[in-house]
Amino acid sequence: QVQLVESGGGLVQPGGSLRLSCAASGSIWSVYVMGWYRQAPGKQRESVATITSDGRTNYADSVKGRFTISRDNAKSTVLLQMNSLKLEDTAVYYCNADLINSAGRRDYWGQGTQVTVSS
Repeated sequence: QVQLVESGGGLVQPGGSLRLSCAASGSIWSVYVMGWYRQAPGKQRESVATITSDGRTNYADSVKGRFTISRDNAKSTVLLQMNSLKLEDTAVYYCNADLINSAGRRDYWGQGTQVTVSS
């Protein structure tokens, strides 16, 4: 069984910073893409940033230049450094991992962590 555990959400003022962390554990052979997604109230879940096992990154246009994704392959962890936060960044942030184990290859999701940007 695979678990993704997120941490680091919270309340921050506009212009502030937060760092999200996600650790994958359990039966894992290899992790391909890891990423962060978010869902604001009344909106669909959207991709924020993804990173491949060889370090290639992709960002949503709305966060480019403000957010940085990184990962530690040895620990199966992914980080999201969020700077210059805006009100519109408020959402539940979900960690995602595309990985393979004895059950095959599939996506796994964390439980979500709330990020609230408010003055």
